Amino acid sequence: MPEDKIKHSYSMALFSVDIMLLLLLFLIFFSRVAGLGEVIYAINAGGDAHIDVYGVRYEKDPLTGKIGTASDFGKQLVIGRVPPGDQVLYQTERYHHSTFGYDIPLKGDGDYVLVLKFSEVYFNAPDQKVFDVVLNGEHTVIPALDIFGRVGRGVAYDEYIPFTIVGNTLQAAGQESIVKGSKVKVEFVKGYKDNPKVNAVFVIKGRLDDVPKLPPLPREEDLDNDLEDSRLPSGNQINNNNNNNNNNNKQQQSTAKRRPSGPRTPNPYASDDTSSMLPIFVAIGAAIPLLFCLCKL
Repeated sequence: MPEDKIKHSYSMALFSVDIMLLLLLFLIFFSRVAGLGEVIYAINAGGDAHIDVYGVRYEKDPLTGKIGTASDFGKQLVIGRVPPGDQVLYQTERYHHSTFGYDIPLKGDGDYVLVLKFSEVYFNAPDQKVFDVVLNGEHTVIPALDIFGRVGRGVAYDEYIPFTIVGNTLQAAGQESIVKGSKVKVEFVKGYKDNPKVNAVFVIKGRLDDVPKLPPLPREEDLDNDLEDSRLPSGNQINNNNNNNNNNNKQQQSTAKRRPSGPRTPNPYASDDTSSMLPIFVAIGAAIPLLFCLCKL
């Protein structure tokens, strides 16, 4: 029947719309990952595999059981500046009592960005853990890194190191070095103040603009405003203060309205309201005899 055909066509149209919406959501999700560029390397140092909110899959630490010490000491902290689901990337770490590093594979010529993730989860003061980060054995891309000195304790901190590969040459920070094979190494160099460490590493083939950034740290004036807000009285205190002020005002008003002791002295200059009624009284007095006379007639 025609009516059945109309219902069938309507159902098919709704089904097609649903399919299109699903495809759109699918494309939006993968466009976020595609917007990162080509992720060629990602590891969760000291931890297991993890997929972050951008769809980047971090593999389990390849140095497990080989070099250094894996630690999840940071899991007792809530890490700032990062979504709850990705805090594990900053809660686990690898450290070593000597210099250590990771070999990063390359995919031909082009621009790359190395992203190193850190979070200080142990020390409560600056200048306790300080170390250098070196790329390809020659480029000190991060000198004297003091994580606590940068962001404090339990706060995510990322370093972004762009570099370019042209043939067998690596270009970084205006310097060049020779690439041996198809890999470069990032190293965390032991210094005089505690052990070097890293929480996670990933590398994309792309530009710095293609890398998602952590939200900015709160500015000092924002922290000052928060401190001032914390010093402001609470709602109950404000109500109590208002009540006290109202009571004081009432007392002042009652004091102002309070009459002095003894009878009130009349004002000799005040107008007498009875004087305005005198003509009326005179008219009434004159009308009474007239009415009496009329009644006699």
